Amino acid sequence: MYDFEFVKPSTVDEAVAALSSEDAQALGGGQTLIPTMKQRLASPTKLVSLLGIASMAGVSENNGVVTIGGATTHADVAAAGLGAVSTLAGNIGDPAVRNRGTIGGSLANNDPSADYPAAILALGATIVTNNREIAAGDFFDGMFTTTLEEGEIITAVSFTPPSAASYQKFEQPASHFALTGVFVAKTASGVRVAVTGASEEGVHRWTTAEDALNTNFSADALEGLSVSPDGMIADLHGTAEYRANLVKVLAQRAVASC
Repeated sequence: MYDFEFVKPSTVDEAVAALSSEDAQALGGGQTLIPTMKQRLASPTKLVSLLGIASMAGVSENNGVVTIGGATTHADVAAAGLGAVSTLAGNIGDPAVRNRGTIGGSLANNDPSADYPAAILALGATIVTNNREIAAGDFFDGMFTTTLEEGEIITAVSFTPPSAASYQKFEQPASHFALTGVFVAKTASGVRVAVTGASEEGVHRWTTAEDALNTNFSADALEGLSVSPDGMIADLHGTAEYRANLVKVLAQRAVASC
C-alpha cells in the first residue's frame, strides 16, 4: 500500500466537498477499491469514506416505496425482508463481503458480474444521488461504467415492491460472482427480465422474454425462445454459447420460483 489521506465525513455535503479534491475517491465498503489499490491499479490520494453518513444507511418504506440508503451493507439488505432483493443480497460473496460491501458501492462500480444491477434494472428502480434522480435504465452504461458524474454520490436507491420476483444465478464458485444471473420482476408496469454476468455490454434486459411473459407468465412461455451468443462473455469459466443458454435456463427457473 502507499500513503494517502483518509477522511470520514458525517454528511453528504461534507463528502461532496472532500471529493472535490484532485484524485479523491469515494469509499463504500472497499471490497473492490482496496484490492485494486493494493495491486497499484488505482492510486487515489484521498479516500472519502461514506460509512459515517447516517442518512445514507438503512432501509425504509413510505407510501409503498422502498428506499435503501446507498451506504447500506449487503447484510443489512439481506435482513430487511425485501423478498427477492434480500435473497440476492444474502448470497453476495461471503460473510466478510456482505458485512462491509454496500449497495451504493456495488452499483457505482457496476461490475459486469455483480448481482445488484440486475435487481435494480428489473425493478425499474431509481438511483438517487446528491444531485439528481436517475432511472435504472439510464444509469448503467457498459462494463464498469455508469452515468454518474465526477464527484456524484449514490445516496439511496428506491423502488416499488413487485408483486412477484425471483433472482437466479449460476455462481463462479471461487468469487461467488454471477457467471450468469437473471432477475425477473412482475410489476404494475409489466414483467421485466434483467441479466447480469453474461454480456460484454454488462447488465441488460431480455426484452423478448419480457414480451412472452407479459402474455403468459410461466416458464413454458420461454420454452421456444433462444438467446444469441453474439456479444456474450467467453472465458475459462464458460463459452459465449454456454452463457447464452444459461440466460434462458435461469430465466425459466426464476419465473417458476416466483
